[in-house]
Amino acid sequence: MGERGAPADVNSNVLASRSTGDAQLDRAVWQWLSWDQNQKTKEQIESLLQNGKHNELRDRLCCRLTFGTAGLRSAMGAGFCYINDLTVIQSTQGIYKYLERCFSDFKQRGFVVGYDTRGQVTSNCSSKKLAKLTAAVLLAKDVPVYFFSTYVPTPFVPYAVQQLKAVAGVMITASHNRKEDNGYKVYWENGAQITSPHDKEIIKCIEECVEPWNGSWNENLVDTSPLRQDPLKKICDCYMEDLKKICYHRELNVQTNLKFVHTSFHGVGHDYVQLAFKAFGFQPPIPVPEQRDPDPDFSTVKCPNPEEGESVLELSLRLAEKENAKVVVATDPDADRLAVAEQQENGCWKVFTGNELAALFGWWMFSCWKENCSEDADVKNVYMLATTVSSKILRAIALKEGFHFEETLPGFKWIGSRVKDLLDNGKEVLFAFEESIGFMCGTSVLDKDGVSAAVVIAEMATYLDGKNLTLAQKLIEIYETYGYHISKTSYFLCYDPPTIKRIFEKLRNFDAPQSYPSFCGIYNILHVRDITTGYDSSQPNKKSVLPVSKSSQMITFTFQNGCVATLRTSGTEPKIKYYAEMCALPEQSDRTVLEEELQKLIEALIENFLEPDKNGLIWRSA
Repeated sequence: MGERGAPADVNSNVLASRSTGDAQLDRAVWQWLSWDQNQKTKEQIESLLQNGKHNELRDRLCCRLTFGTAGLRSAMGAGFCYINDLTVIQSTQGIYKYLERCFSDFKQRGFVVGYDTRGQVTSNCSSKKLAKLTAAVLLAKDVPVYFFSTYVPTPFVPYAVQQLKAVAGVMITASHNRKEDNGYKVYWENGAQITSPHDKEIIKCIEECVEPWNGSWNENLVDTSPLRQDPLKKICDCYMEDLKKICYHRELNVQTNLKFVHTSFHGVGHDYVQLAFKAFGFQPPIPVPEQRDPDPDFSTVKCPNPEEGESVLELSLRLAEKENAKVVVATDPDADRLAVAEQQENGCWKVFTGNELAALFGWWMFSCWKENCSEDADVKNVYMLATTVSSKILRAIALKEGFHFEETLPGFKWIGSRVKDLLDNGKEVLFAFEESIGFMCGTSVLDKDGVSAAVVIAEMATYLDGKNLTLAQKLIEIYETYGYHISKTSYFLCYDPPTIKRIFEKLRNFDAPQSYPSFCGIYNILHVRDITTGYDSSQPNKKSVLPVSKSSQMITFTFQNGCVATLRTSGTEPKIKYYAEMCALPEQSDRTVLEEELQKLIEALIENFLEPDKNGLIWRSA
């Protein structure tokens, strides 16, 4: 993957005898075998070459990683489109080149590197090792590096970038993805994930310097270089102190008899959630012992994503019943997202959706602001944000209470950047979220943060307990005040990119070329917005207000019955996701009727637009 022929240090005769007959592939193989110093991944490519697996070699070596909604993310293993030692070195060299161009004071301000606890023995690949190589590339170029001495939650990296006034930072994580994956998440100096044009410019720079530089492989530099500092204690202390800014009822927290169970899903969250509860005056939450410590195999769950609901929360719920704890908080493996379950009066557990939690957080953050703001505070200066595939409940609360609500494209990188713009213009941002259980309470971290969200929900539950209310009861009150917002989100797996493209192209050419559907089964469609092409039938000029995002598929349908439904591809996994929501007025309070209508519409959407049987889509397992 580069512009050169066979590197000089490779025996050309040996490689010629193993030629694939494809000049581009041969060049990519030569480059890999001469540049990769990881014996395990080098052997993976050699084995494929020896066994004549040319198609797999082509898949692994003839395309490159690109930035999705959460940075670079892929399976660990050998190849230029996988996460491994070599591709992380290449990516960091490209970032170095780009940052050197953007910041004259790069070598004074430095760079932050954090990592989670993922790893893969067969590739000799771990998040910590990849982080050390990231640091090595920069230290070898005399860039000061703030390298955390142990694993940290993802939110600590953007927080550290701002606190330490670094030019940028990288977190090595694949968040809640399957155990085979890893990733490389890049944050800009503003503490938000990079967006366009930075991502495209970095990719260009990576392609210009694919051969590892002298020193790039020296992972021991983090232990020997005087330019390496460990920011762990300072950042952890500052973070916990800043957290207190969104603690409003410490005296209740100290006295409460409510008990909480926390699971860290075999990831990084345990120590940090314990400290967060302490900062709020709580007794520590009860940890799930089998899931407390890091385990790269995530051995007690079928997938390490707390969003999957009760099936993956089994151990937490059973422990909570044993300990008589009414609320369970679950942070995903890198602790940037939060799932919450609450035991109901009948003994059953309610696992809240991301949209339901957002209704609770939105109500709570605004109520606390109202109670604590100064007399001259202007509600028109207050903002909340959500991604466009998330519930519109914040819009309903904003309309009634007088603050501003804004939508962004999917992905917290868009929220973070917009929040920074608002703060720079003197606005106050209380809360932002995405439906996939990503929440930002306050603005200390300009990214989703499961640690702060866990302790805020604990304080909310404690406050409501004092009023003899549960979280679930308060949620109903919120819906009755602002209007029911019933939503359903799910997905289909599809491992064939051409099929995905065909499904979306059919929607753009439904009954005729360049014509979107006007009905879905019996349901009349009022408006169509296509973020991939920039079309929006509801706008006078037919152009979308949200930025165009050509790299991913996303179409939203607004129906006459008040339902809004979006179909989109995932930025991190082989999924076609669907999001559907009934937005009712406060006087439409028959939840059952709304739920039935929503379910029928979803069935029509799947049958008419996704056609899973015809397209070979795999239904999400229950």
